[in-house]
Amino acid sequence: MENKKREAPLFAWPWENLDNSKYFLYGPLVGKVLYAVYKQEINKNDVWCLHILILFALRALVHQLWSTYSNMLFLNRAHRINPQGVEFNQIDAEWHWDNFLILGAIMAWLSYLSFPFLGNLPMWDMRGILCCLILHLGISEPLYYWLHRLLHLPTLFEKYHWLHHSSKVTNPFTAGQGSLLEHLLLCLVIGIPTLGTAFIGYGSITLMYSYILVFDFLRCLGHSNVEVIAYHLFEAVPLLKYLIYTPTYHSLHHRDMGTNFCLFMPLYDKLWNTMNANSWDLHKEISSRTNSRVPDFVFLVHGVDVMSAMHAPFVFRSFSSIPFSIKPFLFPMWPYAFIVILVMWVKSKTFLFSFYYLRGGLHQTWVVPRFGFQYFLPFAAQGINDQIEDAILKADKIGVKVISLAALNKNEGLNGGGTHFTEKHPNLRVRVVHGNTLTAAVILNEIPKDVDQVFLTGATSKLGRAIALYLARRKVKVMMLTLSTERFLKIQKEAPPDCQEYLVQVTRYQAAKRCKTWIIGKWTTPREQYYAPSGTHFHQFVVPPIIPFRRDCTYGKLAAMKLPDDVKGLGSCEYKMGRGVVHACHAGGLVHLLEGWKHHEVGAINVDQIDVVWKASLRHGLKPS
Repeated sequence: MENKKREAPLFAWPWENLDNSKYFLYGPLVGKVLYAVYKQEINKNDVWCLHILILFALRALVHQLWSTYSNMLFLNRAHRINPQGVEFNQIDAEWHWDNFLILGAIMAWLSYLSFPFLGNLPMWDMRGILCCLILHLGISEPLYYWLHRLLHLPTLFEKYHWLHHSSKVTNPFTAGQGSLLEHLLLCLVIGIPTLGTAFIGYGSITLMYSYILVFDFLRCLGHSNVEVIAYHLFEAVPLLKYLIYTPTYHSLHHRDMGTNFCLFMPLYDKLWNTMNANSWDLHKEISSRTNSRVPDFVFLVHGVDVMSAMHAPFVFRSFSSIPFSIKPFLFPMWPYAFIVILVMWVKSKTFLFSFYYLRGGLHQTWVVPRFGFQYFLPFAAQGINDQIEDAILKADKIGVKVISLAALNKNEGLNGGGTHFTEKHPNLRVRVVHGNTLTAAVILNEIPKDVDQVFLTGATSKLGRAIALYLARRKVKVMMLTLSTERFLKIQKEAPPDCQEYLVQVTRYQAAKRCKTWIIGKWTTPREQYYAPSGTHFHQFVVPPIIPFRRDCTYGKLAAMKLPDDVKGLGSCEYKMGRGVVHACHAGGLVHLLEGWKHHEVGAINVDQIDVVWKASLRHGLKPS
């Protein structure tokens, strides 16, 4: 059905099949400017090409900055209009939101070829501001209004305008989501004030830049899904609400498509009786909010490094919607990201990172502004624990039911796997969960049932201990790599008497040269991997994962679970995980919430709970990744 809709004339973009190669269409403009600089002979044509490139780079920046703000949930979550997040399918549909920028560049060049006098425009002319404003208010605004209403006629809507309204949650990039015909009409709307002022004789380069950038700014504002205009402003100056629309006002057009057609001025909806009756009441309600919905579940994470910090949804939405990997475009941004990280360290406040809905409950990810290497600095331990404790107490205060600690936030040496907090605050209502029980369950269920021996590194860690005891109960021989006989014997004594013989201490990797099932819980070098026999499979729970050095062996991924199919609002990937996949400790916290368990899951893993948690996760629709 959608393909049939796309067959309408002037619906598809001419460069649609080029994918990201479409940016080569800017090549002639770039080449012309570079050649002129190289020859040091810059004429009017070259200057106009340079203006086109600068202007459309700035237009893209306006949209990106608005998208960044729109996704800064820690700043604007209370004033979000549609509380649902932008999902993967919408991000994919809007992936080429910037097609209209290429069209604009082409139209700007064609305008110059048709009207060469544009190359003689002065840098500034004050008279042009008033002239441009009159042309916009008197022609562009009403023209857009009626063109917009025409696009909502059943025939035209089904052929063209449906694409724009297919986005469930408005976003600054949604402003660029539309058919070729719609953006040709938009070029006409923009061209009347800019070219019209130039024809009258009052045009200027500054006016061209200012009008187009303000136009984009206001379009992004309307699609931002965050109310930024205070209702007190309209109460103080009532006429103002007819001269400038708000994000709430435009959002109502996406809910009730028979109302609020204006470009930027609700005056025209008022004149032609298409204003939504709920416009001002809803605006007052949203702009006056002070609190957002309390989440049922919080996953408390931390940064890994500067590069991965740029995987945040408020940096590049499209980049965060795919598993993290280092890309060339990240390197020039490294210094700026580092400065932001320094500011975060100074502020030292936990902030909201992302969210999604599952079974009607709101699930959020909060971030502690600390990065991997800091967790291994002895003098930083107290400060990190203070921030984690502050997040737990905040969650407890606002009514969060479960808070799950990710990765290093539950480090045994840092806070005893969370026991430090539950012992210090015995009356916590929020349940503190490390989620490692499900992590152990995922690893154990990856191991084939016919395996009779395994080699385990990180054997005396929290996860290593639980895995060893569980496998011993299954009568699987576990070669536990550890130099500490005392710690080994302590774990061995925890096993049932008839299972203790299956736990064997080894002190060298050479002991596993005939074992084809390795479980890696401690960083293993390529040299150490060399002792594994050909055909070995490396299961692992070490962070970061080991380097896949052996081509004659296979390597498992970190323990993870795929979220249920009914999850809503999810549009970012969790670090290197695929879409809809989360780390097992994250999933473990979800299961704790969905089961309604009232105990804290901190400290040592209860081996008896491993199967219980595994079965519960499957019952709630989570699947091994």
